[in-house]
Amino acid sequence: MNNITEKLERLLKRVEKPGRYIGGEVNSVRKSPEDTDVNFCFCFPDIYEIGMSYLGLQILYKAVNDRNGLFCQRAFHPQEDMEDLMREEGVPLYTLETKTPLREMDCIGFTLQYEMSFTSMLNMLDLAGIPVFSRERGEDMPLVIAGGPCATNPEPLWEFVDCFLIGDGEEALPDFLEEIGKAKKEGLSKRDFLRRACRMQGVYVPAFYDVEYNEDGTVRSYIPNVEEAPTTVRRNILPSIEDAPFPVDPIIPMVEAVHDRAVVETFRGCTRGCRFCQAGMIYRPIRERSREKIHDIALRQLRNTGHEELSLLSLSSSDHSEFEELALGLIDMTKPMNVSLSLPSLRMDKFAFEVLDRIQEYRKSSLTYAPEAGTQRLRDIINKGVTEDDIYESVREALTLGWNHIKLYFMDGLPAETYEDLDGIAEIVRNIKSINWQVNGGKLGRFRLTVSVSNFVPKAFTPFQWESQDTPESFRDKHNYLSEKLKMKGVTFNYHDDETSAFEAVFARGDRKTSALLYNAWKLGAKLDGWTEHYRPDIWEEAFRVSGIDKDFYTTRKRSFDEVLPWDIIDCGVTKSFLRSEAEKAYRAETTGDCRIKCRGCGINRYVKCEKEGILNG
Repeated sequence: MNNITEKLERLLKRVEKPGRYIGGEVNSVRKSPEDTDVNFCFCFPDIYEIGMSYLGLQILYKAVNDRNGLFCQRAFHPQEDMEDLMREEGVPLYTLETKTPLREMDCIGFTLQYEMSFTSMLNMLDLAGIPVFSRERGEDMPLVIAGGPCATNPEPLWEFVDCFLIGDGEEALPDFLEEIGKAKKEGLSKRDFLRRACRMQGVYVPAFYDVEYNEDGTVRSYIPNVEEAPTTVRRNILPSIEDAPFPVDPIIPMVEAVHDRAVVETFRGCTRGCRFCQAGMIYRPIRERSREKIHDIALRQLRNTGHEELSLLSLSSSDHSEFEELALGLIDMTKPMNVSLSLPSLRMDKFAFEVLDRIQEYRKSSLTYAPEAGTQRLRDIINKGVTEDDIYESVREALTLGWNHIKLYFMDGLPAETYEDLDGIAEIVRNIKSINWQVNGGKLGRFRLTVSVSNFVPKAFTPFQWESQDTPESFRDKHNYLSEKLKMKGVTFNYHDDETSAFEAVFARGDRKTSALLYNAWKLGAKLDGWTEHYRPDIWEEAFRVSGIDKDFYTTRKRSFDEVLPWDIIDCGVTKSFLRSEAEKAYRAETTGDCRIKCRGCGINRYVKCEKEGILNG
């Protein structure tokens, strides 16, 4: 430890933003590793500013450190200047709290938020001096675990991760770490511990399953090879988040984070059922925090941090059952404190304009809407549940109240999309500009529209998990087409990288064979692939060649409904039959209503009932 600290004093003088690497932040936890039963490091496979903006880190940091005998520390992927110096000076990746090398931890855990961070995970292991392959790690090395939304298809990482924790982690992670403590006292080997641990709900140990393949390369079956391994691993679900651990004194970053604000999760899950949205399926059922609890958390956070902005986090902020009362109460609380309230993820068809009017009294910023598709036909196919009247009435009201910057989010490459749907995007933009002229005439000369288009990536556990993805060339043609259509005064057009979406899709629906692709890409130099300045498409193309992986097999190939999918080993709660039914309804452009109004039979109520009396989320 002292050796690392001494070397850091020299290294940090030579890097940009040394605050990323020193720790000691306000509200960070200080415990003695020597007096702790289990030392755990939460690893975020991206740079400090990104990781410290992730609420899940703060939640799990508190959940673990609130338990006696457990110590949660943190590590992030260094920027290139720091990584080069660390390798040059022989400084292994270390924890921010105590400057302990990661290889001395009992357990390290990666959060998997984005497929393009997988190479960074391997790079962090290597920088820590830990073999990237789990089979090469001996008893003296920490257990490597992973969780997060990308863990719902764990197979591309099966060779690198000892076990996955699937689902909500507030209770599952501390419980798992306490089991490690018991195993240490009993002197169990890693394998014996994992045999015991895989009996816990949500724990998937890939080494305990053999996979058979068909001649066409598709998966035939998963076969457990130890008696403790379940035939399917059921996702861990917190039945309620009302009293779940939540940080009221979050760590205040040394370097300004991407999202530097107080954040309260108002509810978890979604009942809308957008067919492209993985989060809307894997986080079911919906579980709300009460207005009183949200108000209390927000007030304590603001007092403990001094933040000047409060944000409400959920998949759709205005879908909280008491949204208007909640938001107005928070405005009354924050306005005297000179704190602004941010309401992201608003739906066009359910928006409390009294709230909007109150917010604009002291803060006007951009409003963000997500129609997702340019025509009603395609919005029905994806089950967005938003009509043109919803869009234009909502925008008209916002413009009347004085908003002058609107952001619109769309997707391209959606199933059954045509160029008429792209024309519809341009038509929506023209109509909004026309509405602005009707409402404001020339008074709002600064009126701006930002149109962002992301590429459709089929995800596991969605009704579109069987669909093909557009080729990069097709995405490129569509972006060029939209660029011409959206050449309008006051309109800014942004779109996602074409090639990255293909690589994202490979790992989103990949099987175990894609682990070779991942390893080869990393060995060739891939890391921090979510960053434009670090992403190297030539590396990935070479990795495909070296690995012998057919990209089209994982991207443009449409799956049959009876195909065994690599993630079928996981039970996320929503049944495969429901997802198939939704896919078939999409082909007919039929919509499915909100399951808060009527149960739609998704299957989640086999495990957890909806908190709202008389209504089931499933």
